Amino acid sequence: MNPLLLKKPYITEKSVDLGSSGKYIFLIDKNSSSSELKKIIEKLYSVNVVKTNIVNLPGKKKRFGSKFSKQEGKKKIIVTLKKGQKINTLPE
Repeated sequence: MNPLLLKKPYITEKSVDLGSSGKYIFLIDKNSSSSELKKIIEKLYSVNVVKTNIVNLPGKKKRFGSKFSKQEGKKKIIVTLKKGQKINTLPE
């Protein structure tokens, strides 16, 4: 188990609203799997994970003058916790 697979919490308005229903969103490494991440989150935050969903976001095309470039894509995981559990603070 490599905790470096879990990069950081993904904090947006939508993710904050999902937190009230027991769902949390994290940015993850491109080469990670949901079963590995489930174990890491359970160990780091001392919670029970019921369900995980992984979302791959493609990179966006950007223009710099006459040249085009592409931003790197993101991979995130949506974690559903057991009813009544929360993630309050970040691990140290």
